[in-house]
Amino acid sequence: VQLQASGGGLVQAGGSLRLSCAASGRTFSRFAMGWFRQAPGQERDFVASISRGGSSTTYYADSVKDRVTISRENAKNTVYLQMNSLKPEDTAVHYCAATADYGLAMTRSQYDYWGQGTLVTVSS
Repeated sequence: VQLQASGGGLVQAGGSLRLSCAASGRTFSRFAMGWFRQAPGQERDFVASISRGGSSTTYYADSVKDRVTISRENAKNTVYLQMNSLKPEDTAVHYCAATADYGLAMTRSQYDYWGQGTLVTVSS
């Protein structure tokens, strides 16, 4: 599967952004999906994940769980990350990822496919 992330940009602190990740292929619903982010000089960290199929179980990193929502639209082969109340420390390249091996995944090593990343910059 190929992934294409979009929706990043420059936003003021307190603002919102919705990231999208479009997947190729006709088996999108088989994949659990996730979002990660990587700030300059930092590791790539988990942000959120959503289960495969239609049940849409979700899981969030503690640092974002009250401010972000992950969702998927299988008919459009797309996963979203709605981010609210953005803070300067949210500035990072955000990556979407996919795995067919796990129902829900929260670590980088569990994901096999990665998008190219979209930059989110939050100004203070």
